[in-house]
Amino acid sequence: MGRPRDGRVDEAILDATRKLLAGSGYAGLTVDAVAELAGIGKAAIYRRYATKQEMVFAAAVHGRSLAPPPDTGDLLGDLTALVEEIVGRLTSPAAGAAVLGLLADVGSSAALADRFHEAFVVREQAGIAALLDRAVARGELAPAPDVGLVHALVTGPVFAMLYLQRRAPDGLARWLAPIVAAALTGTAPEPPPGAAAPALYPGRTGPDL
Repeated sequence: MGRPRDGRVDEAILDATRKLLAGSGYAGLTVDAVAELAGIGKAAIYRRYATKQEMVFAAAVHGRSLAPPPDTGDLLGDLTALVEEIVGRLTSPAAGAAVLGLLADVGSSAALADRFHEAFVVREQAGIAALLDRAVARGELAPAPDVGLVHALVTGPVFAMLYLQRRAPDGLARWLAPIVAAALTGTAPEPPPGAAAPALYPGRTGPDL
């Protein structure tokens, strides 16, 4: 067995990464700079993350450990909670500084894309699978739809609306979740009162959300 990991080192790495993202952005961030700010050796970072991109994603969006979405008692509530979590992750200052650069890097390397899928996407889809299994057990879905498709249905629109359309995150979960629920159940969407489509950010041009 390997040496137990020090949780304080883990947090120091993530905290230093977030601070550097805020100060110099994604392009200017290096593993050397993170190690220096965290007060550790680079080897400690590479024991945890094989690449800069994995380290940044863990700091800016979520790590390899990801709890299942909350069980609210029904599919619509579960989807709303899930979208709220995704919106929360993608609207943090660190995410705003990192996400577009990360996607460019991951898209340019098949090996890096494979590592990301195993390290992060698989965890996200496992949580969605648990959400869908609960809906099947309640009788809301039969059978469970394709997990990858549902993953795309909840993450794709959030990314597009926040980063491409520059819409405000307020109300996004309450607006999007009924549409996804309707798509999965084959019913007409019924957004709750006040769940209008999020407004555009006037004049916003960068990823700082």
